[in-house]
Amino acid sequence: MAFWNKLFGDDRLQKVDYYREGVELLGDGKFHEALTSFRLALKEAPGDAVVLQQIAICYTRIGMTEEAAKTYRHVLQKDPTAAGAHYGLAFILLRSGRPQEAIPHLEAFLANAPTDPEAQQHVEHARTTLAQLRGATHGDRPHPEGAQRDLL
Repeated sequence: MAFWNKLFGDDRLQKVDYYREGVELLGDGKFHEALTSFRLALKEAPGDAVVLQQIAICYTRIGMTEEAAKTYRHVLQKDPTAAGAHYGLAFILLRSGRPQEAIPHLEAFLANAPTDPEAQQHVEHARTTLAQLRGATHGDRPHPEGAQRDLL
């Protein structure tokens, strides 16, 4: 990890890209290490919404969902249109049994949904989930808790 090289004085390193390092570690499933890298990236760019969203993803993956939700809410205070924060928070709310609170976040995500091809899977998931939740709230499904189980 570049952090250790910098810590122990490897002079060959100019500047460590902690964000990129965090993304790579997250992709490798090294969530705690990724969290460390993202925290270091946040020191270099305090309040950066993209870094904060990556931190929230790490929190979610290691089971710290309350911290993840707080982090997503912090991002949304700074940028109410942050699609990723709405998406992440919506699914945390669903998993914690609060589907009605998830609906406005799914709507906000879809209103500002990313258009890149790799995001289309998430956009479709949000659309499907929102349709199921709306059906549950309008009486189309007799058991909303069953609808919630289907969404997770």
